[in-house]
Amino acid sequence: MFSHLARIGCEIAKKPFQSLARLYSLLEMGEPSFIYVSGPDDFLALRAASAAWREMVATVEDDFSQEVISGRAVKVDDVEQIVNRVREATQTLGLFGGRRVIWLKGCSFLADNLLGRAEGTQKACDDLREILEVITPDEVGVLISASPVDRRKRFAKWLEKEGEHVASGGVDSKGNGSDTLLAILDEECESLGVSMKRSTQEILLNKVNANARLILEETRKLATYLGDEGSEITAKLIEELVPNFGEGDFFETTEAFFSRNLKWTLEALRRHFFAGHDARPVIASLQNRNRLLIQLRALIDGGEIHIGGRGISKPGFEQAAAKYKDRFDGLSDKSNFNVFTQNLWYMGKLLGERQMPTLKRLIDHQGEFIKAFEEIVERPNEQEKVLRNMAIRCLA
Repeated sequence: MFSHLARIGCEIAKKPFQSLARLYSLLEMGEPSFIYVSGPDDFLALRAASAAWREMVATVEDDFSQEVISGRAVKVDDVEQIVNRVREATQTLGLFGGRRVIWLKGCSFLADNLLGRAEGTQKACDDLREILEVITPDEVGVLISASPVDRRKRFAKWLEKEGEHVASGGVDSKGNGSDTLLAILDEECESLGVSMKRSTQEILLNKVNANARLILEETRKLATYLGDEGSEITAKLIEELVPNFGEGDFFETTEAFFSRNLKWTLEALRRHFFAGHDARPVIASLQNRNRLLIQLRALIDGGEIHIGGRGISKPGFEQAAAKYKDRFDGLSDKSNFNVFTQNLWYMGKLLGERQMPTLKRLIDHQGEFIKAFEEIVERPNEQEKVLRNMAIRCLA
């Protein structure tokens, strides 16, 4: 059975929710001790777990044989109470002697945080493990869902190994997992009867800061706006109707600026300030993008990495990362100061098919961004004018 599940793992990554039905058809060969759903995105984990739960409740005879237990906890006492509830639920017989199903929903104590690292939490997790080890699948079915999860922890490793693990997908802290979101977006567009080019999808992902829930909601909004007037969601429509969410490094001005399009850049600045926004996030976004491009340009000029039809060559990128590892000591987490912590697909997207500026020009840009920041400190009421002048000096 495990070999069959491993084979459909790739299918779940490509079409996470359509593949769950097939997963359960395979599970009919033998009931698992429990099912464990996890992933970096809480929305995707909940959605995948909800699909699994629908399949589970279909196997029981009445509503009294179903129980959902919240896994949300803020202190160790909460975790202990949750484990006690699971113990009671697994030991309770069905009303008519039939099989019971239990969903431990949205566990928050498996993350890499103070609660997850607490000694009392670890002890409670050991107790939960003992409960799961002795349940009889024919009598009790258990579903556990959690996001985010510190997969280094002993209990998390055990859940993945001993249960039927469904990885819900999503973008992690280093930007990995974009393919899953794009696959979900493809499915959503198909269901709505609209189309979206891959480059346009990437713009939407950056706009919503790779938030799965927002991707779906904004796609539905755009499809509704189109109505009967068209079937394609364009990049222009996204720029006009989708706001920037979170603290992602994407702003329309940044995309326009590094496309070397002065007219688009000035129009984007006008929209930005018309909406009442501040200049500082724009400057920060431009600097973040420029830092990465400076590093990429230096690596390309030095022959360290190569650009092909599919973007940056992975072997060369990994060799360069190993070669210059000591230059980035202490910068192992995702940072625009260290290009090697970035997602390779995203780096290839930054380069794209556009003409990349020379290293000297990129360094000059960084100087202009600093100068613009100093000017808006001195003239806070002329922010738009300062950035427009900066754009003209860089792109004209």
